[in-house]
Amino acid sequence: MQKALFIRAEWDDEASVWVATSDDVPGLATEADTLEALSAKLESLVPELLEANGCPNVGDVPFELLARKYAIAHGIGFSPITGVRFPVDQKIKSRHTANAVLRQAGLPKGF
Repeated sequence: MQKALFIRAEWDDEASVWVATSDDVPGLATEADTLEALSAKLESLVPELLEANGCPNVGDVPFELLARKYAIAHGIGFSPITGVRFPVDQKIKSRHTANAVLRQAGLPKGF
């Protein structure tokens, strides 16, 4: 069985695309709007690049696509009971404040 090639996909927030590169596939640098589109693109592009780099009789080429996206989770609360989203004070120090947050979410007091 042929060893799978390793391909990295990283989210480019500025361009709003996934960018694929690989040390295993010389010259690989491509992008797509979604991971699914990127994977489909790689299925045809990887064998073409390997052949262009002098690999004879490439055939089927297994590859592993590892995606990474850096993001920041903001302090927004969500009540699954009421469906209400609300800002959460990250410095809650008293039960009164906690109960106020619960009221905002439409939930009964809990503290």
